[in-house]
Amino acid sequence: MHSLVAGIFALHVVQKLCFPYFWKDVFYLVKVIRYGARLEIFKMTSKVVTIIDRFVQQAERIPTKPFLIYEGVTYTYQDINERSNKLANVFLEQGMLKKGDSVALLMNNEPDFICVWFGLIKLGCAVAFLNTNIKSRSLLHCFNCCGAKTLVVGLFALLNNSFTSLLFLSDLLDSLEDILPSFLEDNISVWAMKNESSHTEVQTLLDKMDKASDKPTPPALRAATSLKAATLYIFTSGTTGLPKAAVITHLQSLKAAAGFWAYGGSEDDVVYIPLPLYHSAASLIGVGGTIEMGATCVLKKKFSASQFWNDCRKYDVTIFQYIGELCRYLCNQPKAEGEKKHKVHMGVGNGLRQDVWREFHRRFGEIRMCELYGSTEGNLCFMNHIGKIGAVGRSNFFYKLLFKYDLVRYDMVRDEPVRNSQGFCQHVNKGETGLLLSKIGASSPFFGYAGSKQLTEKKLMRNVFVKGDVYFNTGDLMAEDAEDFICFKDRVGDTFRWKGENVATTEVTEVLGLVDFIQEANVYGVEIPGNEGRAGMAAIIVRPECEFSGKKLFDHVLNDLPGYARPLFIRLQESMEMTGTFKQQKFNLVESGFNPSTICSPLYFLDFSEKSYVPLTNTLYGSILAGERKL
Repeated sequence: MHSLVAGIFALHVVQKLCFPYFWKDVFYLVKVIRYGARLEIFKMTSKVVTIIDRFVQQAERIPTKPFLIYEGVTYTYQDINERSNKLANVFLEQGMLKKGDSVALLMNNEPDFICVWFGLIKLGCAVAFLNTNIKSRSLLHCFNCCGAKTLVVGLFALLNNSFTSLLFLSDLLDSLEDILPSFLEDNISVWAMKNESSHTEVQTLLDKMDKASDKPTPPALRAATSLKAATLYIFTSGTTGLPKAAVITHLQSLKAAAGFWAYGGSEDDVVYIPLPLYHSAASLIGVGGTIEMGATCVLKKKFSASQFWNDCRKYDVTIFQYIGELCRYLCNQPKAEGEKKHKVHMGVGNGLRQDVWREFHRRFGEIRMCELYGSTEGNLCFMNHIGKIGAVGRSNFFYKLLFKYDLVRYDMVRDEPVRNSQGFCQHVNKGETGLLLSKIGASSPFFGYAGSKQLTEKKLMRNVFVKGDVYFNTGDLMAEDAEDFICFKDRVGDTFRWKGENVATTEVTEVLGLVDFIQEANVYGVEIPGNEGRAGMAAIIVRPECEFSGKKLFDHVLNDLPGYARPLFIRLQESMEMTGTFKQQKFNLVESGFNPSTICSPLYFLDFSEKSYVPLTNTLYGSILAGERKL
């Protein structure tokens, strides 16, 4: 008996030392396999329970439970279900839409976004979520991509681009005035969420919804027989070019909806959604995840750093969504008493840098930050279910059996994967950075982009390891450490070369973030005539209570960055240009370069003779171009 106990204890010690994450991995994988088995049953029986089916089920099971809280008003599952029925019945009575049609939705965060979305899905339509910030040329392009002949427009446009100030509202329909004639020419009908409109060519919805029945539409209209049928089109914006319409199938939406549940979320949770619904994080993971759990969500018109914690306390929020720089904005808020007094126990999102992660924990408590990795159109997802700081996900032997992915060597100079003499890609070693590729197959399909076979083909890599194989090219440089944690290194194109070395903008940004007077940094590469590659440059925001110190920054980069990675130029800014998902924009900064005669912002140069960053004058700029300064 003693030997048995000793043996069990020895096994326990070995497991703790050699396989410290064993049980957490097992419990997580059991959840993944359970959910995957459910989807496989859908495939075999052709009886797909979609997100809208789940919502209707929840509305019948818990009709009076709060589903959505918006600007202090609570909407139950029944409220949203009945209002979406009204919208569906309006279009059903008009006889304009049929099952399989595509309808475009241009609306900011508000309850009717969800009601319109659900109502159209109940008719069997695919819905295209349009970014409310896109301009007329892009908008027409979006219609051509998804083949929509109907547009539903929300009431208000958000005019300011600040994350802390008040919102200014204007009529969203007025912003379309210059392209309404083009819609008419293309036989696109426009419906506005209004009781009346000054635009005679626009039909109104609110007055018709008030009179419509709230009875359910025939279930056969929304019934799906295949997981691979398109249910949404979500537009992704690359660094250049027009938006791409990612095809979102029932399979992808169901997988995304399982995110909170996989991390341990339950029906008792209250989810805070400050992200735009036209992006997949808020709609698929946020709203879809709330439905899957039977929980409640708090929807914000727009993210506000100053209102965030007050909202969390007011509505007893337990889970919040983040993306990009959102958590940094929270950390940059003035310190206040009782910052750890809240019920938030989990944050789910991506793009959380290590320095911000640690500062967030220090300021607001040991909230479990659940990083995940995956693009809107991608066929692979990583989840950091362990919570290791700096990792976007975790893999293991069993995960690799289920999901086929590889990291391959990438040539930064030629901007392409390295191939051997036989023309095949090469695996990287553990800990090395490589391009992440995900194998396309029956269990991990890639559905591509609507309206463009060429764009779809550009995301594919063929003959990667053997003739005939096909992989999805994520465009992301990643590394997998000895413990199987996956870390994001950089985006292909964001990494640049200087002095024959690769400079990862993410790593330099994290180092600069450690300087006490720097609130935010955006690192990129600029061309210097007569020099190969790109020199490092950083746009930074100085903390309100601090002053820029060229000497302190010089000492910091000298000690913490190799010579090739030190930014040669610094640009001081009051704000950063951001995308709709709180990611830093680099394109305009790269294009503007470092010419002090064309840039109004203060510029500084890394001067070794002065052992400081010194003001970049026109004279100094000329000497750099003439090759008279050490770079």
